[in-house]
Amino acid sequence: MYIQTSLSNLLFVEGLPNSFLISFLFETSILSIFCFFSKKGTPWCFTTFLNVQFVAIKQIKIIYNILNMNKNYIYIYNNLINYARNKDLYISLNRNDDFSDRLTLFLLHFAFLLKNFKDKDDKKELQAVYDFNFRQLELSLREIGYGDQTINKKMKVYLNLFHSMISEIHFWDKLKKIEKVKKFENFLGDFTNIDSIIEYFDKFNEKLSKLNLKSYLKSVSNI
Repeated sequence: MYIQTSLSNLLFVEGLPNSFLISFLFETSILSIFCFFSKKGTPWCFTTFLNVQFVAIKQIKIIYNILNMNKNYIYIYNNLINYARNKDLYISLNRNDDFSDRLTLFLLHFAFLLKNFKDKDDKKELQAVYDFNFRQLELSLREIGYGDQTINKKMKVYLNLFHSMISEIHFWDKLKKIEKVKKFENFLGDFTNIDSIIEYFDKFNEKLSKLNLKSYLKSVSNI
């Protein structure tokens, strides 16, 4: 399957979108102000202050936990970005590093990661990683300037492609090389050097088999 190439390369920028950080800081500042002053600008009574302060602290804790969780998951996202940007891979494939190929390789690496970790790690955590990565992709599209209708169409294409990859590589370890080539041709039909990418993902799959999800939650690895 070929993906439209009109999107900006800014789609794959490491880290969280600026809007998330701004929202967190804005929400925290608003909560801090409302903890101390009423609408008339005078301090609340002590009992009311304690109640509102307790609610505010709970809300800040929730925001902190979300931010801390995202800090962990961003390591996985950035690892996948680094794999998708691997210049040596594009050279061996004789391909240009454009958006279409970058997104395809990003999703393919992610598919192999889920394949290897689904039986080793907490399924709820893997689901959270899945949700986070596709949320990042959606937020990137919004930052580029696409509207809801266009984003929904594009995300449907990307999700269908990803789940097709998951299905095709499910029994990867048991497949013969010729079978692997046929599997990859389903979504890498315009790639001319399939043998090279098969060899690359055989090594990547073997590397993942020796790791677990926690190793990717700690830091961004070097390729």
